[in-house]
Amino acid sequence: MSSRTFTLVALSVVLGLGAAWMANNWLNARLNASPDDNQQNVVVATVEIAFGQMVEPQQVALVRMPKETVPEDAFDATEKVVGKIATFSMLRGDILRGARLAEHLGGSTLASLIEPSKRAISVRVDDVVGVGGFLLPGNRVDVLATRQTGNGTAESKTILEDLRVLAVDQTASTDKTQPVVVRAVTLEMTPFQAEALVKGMTAGKLQLALRNPLDNQKQPAALVEPVAMVQEVPVPPVARPIVRQRASGDSGITVIRGIEVNVVKSQL
Repeated sequence: MSSRTFTLVALSVVLGLGAAWMANNWLNARLNASPDDNQQNVVVATVEIAFGQMVEPQQVALVRMPKETVPEDAFDATEKVVGKIATFSMLRGDILRGARLAEHLGGSTLASLIEPSKRAISVRVDDVVGVGGFLLPGNRVDVLATRQTGNGTAESKTILEDLRVLAVDQTASTDKTQPVVVRAVTLEMTPFQAEALVKGMTAGKLQLALRNPLDNQKQPAALVEPVAMVQEVPVPPVARPIVRQRASGDSGITVIRGIEVNVVKSQL
């Protein structure tokens, strides 16, 4: 073997070993590298999750998404959402967020849908009070109270505004769109509002008014100042003149007005 051939073979071996070493280092770097810093694990819904439903393991999955597109309250592990209650309906592919889930601490799932500082009160309704059956979970309503006054007339006043409907009868699902006649509506309100509602139910009849979802303005109830009754002072009757005919032979007539006495002479 000539020296030239030996040099070429040696060079080929060296280059081959160098290439193999570089490929091995690149592969190890890719295998041992951490996930792309611009990506993040996110839990999404694999099926539709209805309002008030408990999240189950088969309903969620973990995907990778760019960090700038992930909400701050998103979850990065499926075990963090399993067992929670959906406070909003979620479609397939929606990101599960903390603002749309509530902890289930036992009891009914409806109890988990109530905000910590509020209460749930059920109101008995009929097809009229229930706005013709168009009240569904998630709607917003006003409460009007009507009572009979002492003079036989009725007066009505809005006692509560912008209350959220938690359930109709025993249904808390928001996937219905057709009117359903129900017997009871469960409303979410503060303890102070609950006292006003119970007082209104005791004093008279309640009526629910359906609100537009975009209307979140509350108008304070107009306070009507009581009108003081003005006592009429009796007007004394006008004193009529008392006319007395004087004795025969006297040509005068005596006219008495109150304490005033006048004598009017007459021509006979």
